[in-house]
Amino acid sequence: MVHINQMHIATKSSKYDISKETETAKIAKKISKRVKKGDVLFFYGDIGVGKTTFIRYLVNNLQKKNLLKLTEVPSPTFNLLNEYELNNLSIQHYDLFRLKNINETKNIGLLENYSNFLTLIEWPEKIKKKPKKRIELRFEYKLKSEKRILKINEFE
Repeated sequence: MVHINQMHIATKSSKYDISKETETAKIAKKISKRVKKGDVLFFYGDIGVGKTTFIRYLVNNLQKKNLLKLTEVPSPTFNLLNEYELNNLSIQHYDLFRLKNINETKNIGLLENYSNFLTLIEWPEKIKKKPKKRIELRFEYKLKSEKRILKINEFE
């Protein structure tokens, strides 16, 4: 189970102001200390709201933790999947934006054997059958105030 500071992110929503990228980095670092193999994280939000930036900080923090060289963490929009090997942890980073329909998720091995990976999925709205145990990160962008909000929920 993931906890940020003393705040539990299960069943109740935690809300964070991530208007400054430094705040995004801090939250990603806290989560990177607690995620593990078998965890599935869903990233919701419009284009440009900060999902891939958050994932970059998360992956880079896990690389630091494993004393590995930091790599580029691009959006896998055109590949659908980027994979990262970190000693004893494999990360699968999916971006489902380009998928046209739900049936296409069956062709990419999505959520097959997910207990063997840390799975990060952008645009999970396109997944029909979601794992019961998952962490959802919802990124919102308030156009009038240029404020960015992150809401985190954990489901078990």
